[in-house]
Amino acid sequence: MRWWPLPSIDAIEAQPDNAMQLQTASTAISHFRAARREAAPEAAAGAQRIADALKLIAAVLEPQRRVVHAGDVIYRAGESFSKLHILNSGLFKLLSMSADGREQVVGLRLRGDWLGFSAIASGAHACDAIAMDTGEVWTVRYDALLRACARHPELMMIVHEAMSQEIVRDRESLIALCTLPADARVVAFLQFWAEALATRGLRTDQISLRLTRAEIGNYLGLTLETVSRVLSKLARARLIAFNEKNRRDICIPDFHALGAFVQRREAGAGLH
Repeated sequence: MRWWPLPSIDAIEAQPDNAMQLQTASTAISHFRAARREAAPEAAAGAQRIADALKLIAAVLEPQRRVVHAGDVIYRAGESFSKLHILNSGLFKLLSMSADGREQVVGLRLRGDWLGFSAIASGAHACDAIAMDTGEVWTVRYDALLRACARHPELMMIVHEAMSQEIVRDRESLIALCTLPADARVVAFLQFWAEALATRGLRTDQISLRLTRAEIGNYLGLTLETVSRVLSKLARARLIAFNEKNRRDICIPDFHALGAFVQRREAGAGLH
C-alpha cells in the first residue's frame, strides 16, 4: 500500500484545483477546526461534530449523492471494493449469510456512519448493505479519498475516527452477545439505540425502533419470542412503555434506570 505524505496546513489550503473549491474547502476546514476547539461531551456536540464532518466531506470530496428507499442495496457480499459510502440520513443494516443459509444482521448504521471499511483489506465486500428506510448515501472512490486525505489531514482524522468508532461498536456488540443474559442484551440494545439517536441530536425519551422484533432477535442472537417476552417484562417493570398505536415506538421514562438494570444483571439480578 502506498503511504501518502502529509503536507503542512498552509500547503493544504493552497492545493485545491480552482478558486471555488479553495473557498469551499477552506471554509469547511475552518468550521471543522472551530468545532474541534469547542467540542463538549453533550449530545448536541456529537450532532454538531457529525454535521461538521459531513460538511467537510461534501466540500472536499464532492461525493456522488443517492436517495435510497427501504430494501435498496448499497452493495452485495462478494462484490469488488472500490468505493466507500457515507450515510447522510436513514438507517441501514449489514447482512451476512450464516453457514446454514440464514441471513444474519451483523450491524446497524445511521447518519454519519461509513459503509465499506471491512472490504479494504480483502478487496471484496463480506456482507450486504441494505437500506431500511428512506435516506441519502454519499459515495466516494477509495483512491480519490486517499488523495484527498493527503491534502487534508482533517479529512484523514474523520476517516480514522469513523474506523475507530466502528471497531469499538463491533467490540461492544460482541461483548454483549457473549456475556450478557437475554434480558440485559435487549436493554443494552435499547441503550445503544437511544445513545445513537442522542448523538445525532434526536430525542431519546420516545424512540422508534424501526426494526421488527424478529430483526432485533436476529441481531442479538435471540428468538422473536424471547425479545417480545423481555420487552413485555420491561414494560411491566415500568422501565419502558409502548405507544398504543405503534408498538415499535417505545417510551423510556428514565434512561439511567436502563443502565442500572444492565449493571444489576451483570451482578446476577434481573427481572422477575
